[in-house]
Amino acid sequence: MKHLQVTRFNVSLARNIWGRLPRPAITALKEITQEHDLSISSGDLCFLDGRWYVSHTGLLRVAQRNRCSGIHVQPVLQFSNPAASRWAFKATVYKTRHCKGFVGFGDAEPSNVSPMVRGAEMRVAETRAVNRALRKAYGIGICSVEEIGFLPARSRPEANVRKLPPQPANGNGQPKLRDQLCLLIRQHRLDSSLVKQYAAEFCGTRDLRQASREQIQSFISHLAESAVNDREGLLCKLNSYASPGTAGAA
Repeated sequence: MKHLQVTRFNVSLARNIWGRLPRPAITALKEITQEHDLSISSGDLCFLDGRWYVSHTGLLRVAQRNRCSGIHVQPVLQFSNPAASRWAFKATVYKTRHCKGFVGFGDAEPSNVSPMVRGAEMRVAETRAVNRALRKAYGIGICSVEEIGFLPARSRPEANVRKLPPQPANGNGQPKLRDQLCLLIRQHRLDSSLVKQYAAEFCGTRDLRQASREQIQSFISHLAESAVNDREGLLCKLNSYASPGTAGAA
């Protein structure tokens, strides 16, 4: 019964976000949901260029639900060149204490990452390696969004995202900054905790409450532009704030 409810909710939410989807896409979504218990509302899945992709967050949820024993990650130095921002990692997922491990490799360099995460190739490569290992370990056949490169604007579905109703305005007739940020998070199905961490770093403060109004407004504009023009890069950036301890404890 629970799986049926999650499946129905996923289908309904997918249509609200991406509009009318082809029948094969709906069928695939139902199969993915029932087999792996992935949720669109939690940011586990996204629909890009006619295909379903799983997120790093979704893969970690699967590992956590299945009581994954641990994940070991190490750089592959012979295929890495730090001076050229080229990195390769090997990840091994242990489903149980006695598991021999499922291995996945990931690489990243300026030519195969989004412009938004240039300079963070090492973290992208590590995430890709972990994602591949997790997909092998738990039999998830769809690619993860962090593994793909930069998609052209015409391939992105954000234009199909339905706008939410206007929010309460302040004295100047504009929604409050907090409401603007919450609206973006809801509209683009982002992880609020990761967005707050990103915002604090963007504003150069330890806590978002310490940022000035101008800094927050600048971040909101940046987030809105990134969500529409480079969603893949934004997801990679947000996932880089996920706690390292989460993977190890999954």
